[in-house]
Amino acid sequence: MSTAVRRSLPPGSGHPVDEVPPAAQLGAFGLQHVLAMYAGAVAVPLIVGGAMKLPPADLAYLINADLLLCGIATILQCAGWWRFGVRLPIMQGCTFAAVSPMVLIGTEGGGLTAIYGAVIVSGLAMILLAPVFGRLLRFFPPLVTGTVILIIGLSLLPVAGNWAAGGVGSPDFGAPKNLALAAGVLVAVLAVQRFAPGFVGRVAVLVGIVAGTAVAVPLGYTDFHGVGEAGWLGVSTPFHFGAPAFEGAAIVSMLVVALVIMTETTGDFIAVGEMTDRTIEPRRLADGLRADGLSTMLGGVFNTFPYTAYAQNVGLIGMSRVRSRWVVVASGGILVLLGLLPKLGAVVAAIPAPVLGGAGLVMFGTVAASGLRTLSTVDFRGNHNLTVVAVSVAVGLLPVGVPEIYAKFPDWFQTVMDSGISAGCLTAIALNLLFNHGPGRGPKPTPKAPEATPATEPSA
Repeated sequence: MSTAVRRSLPPGSGHPVDEVPPAAQLGAFGLQHVLAMYAGAVAVPLIVGGAMKLPPADLAYLINADLLLCGIATILQCAGWWRFGVRLPIMQGCTFAAVSPMVLIGTEGGGLTAIYGAVIVSGLAMILLAPVFGRLLRFFPPLVTGTVILIIGLSLLPVAGNWAAGGVGSPDFGAPKNLALAAGVLVAVLAVQRFAPGFVGRVAVLVGIVAGTAVAVPLGYTDFHGVGEAGWLGVSTPFHFGAPAFEGAAIVSMLVVALVIMTETTGDFIAVGEMTDRTIEPRRLADGLRADGLSTMLGGVFNTFPYTAYAQNVGLIGMSRVRSRWVVVASGGILVLLGLLPKLGAVVAAIPAPVLGGAGLVMFGTVAASGLRTLSTVDFRGNHNLTVVAVSVAVGLLPVGVPEIYAKFPDWFQTVMDSGISAGCLTAIALNLLFNHGPGRGPKPTPKAPEATPATEPSA
């Protein structure tokens, strides 16, 4: 392994997660992660602000604040500070699990100030509950983790499909030209990954997105007029919309969201831990969840929303085989710049949805494939493990395939079950306990995954 790539923090660590690639590669790898999650990152403030009928200036402010805090949360999670941060390549962004409760609070329960009061309390609760969740790690054997990772990947595929078709709400949704552009980007990503040498092959997603955007502009898919209209500097100040209001009903609904966030994040941490060959231990899990809580509290202070690990970027790690957490720290730095410089954010926002869809198909499929790889180490002979996987995947994909299936249920139930990841995760844990740890059944040993073979080229 080259001396440049072997540089690491902390000194003396030889693990790929701690290695620091050269500056040029750091920037390219980091930008690739940003492009993979940007659309999801700005969607939450757009949805919540749109539902509350906020004026365009306030919507722009919410987006800038969100990008800034996404960057800060990502840096905290990856670089770590004291007992905060899992210190793995984890991108952070606003959680979609909080969208419905926040829209209800914002439109019927007190407005933005009530949302931010509830977000601050939920963030504090996450910090306090982090050690408890850390001790629950023993309930995540390979049978459960593989199932959860599979559900994460499968539940993300419709997102990529919607992008490829033109984006939800697009007037030409599903037009052949949109799908053709997405297919072209997919082919470009695969071709670069297969035939390009070394570093270029590892930024295949970035190359595909740039090439797809270059083709899309002259064909009229997008334009960059919004860049000229965007401001040069946007600084988020604490409590821009007023002092937080602490409403009881709003706080209870956001506490339910906090539990969902912690469940989803645990699955994402385990997925990244397996992809990077770094074991997730109870203390590491607690540190990561504690960082989620602190970022969520900061979100309530700086006019944005709860934060969680972004599953979109898990697949990118598996695809690129770049395991350095400092790459994602660089991504966090880019997000901070996007939050402070709205013109840069407008450039990234101009990327057409079909371009992101073509790249998303292979990234999200990689997550699902990683779940299958983990499940391949599980013994399915003479036990009920196949039933655990089958029912958990079915329950996890129900809200994905039938989004309104729980519309008649109470709000707290919808908050938990409308997230396929949390629904599938809870089902997998419960069924594993029922079939493998119930009365008269001792836990069956599960074959360990084979040792990772050394890479044939340096990992960043």
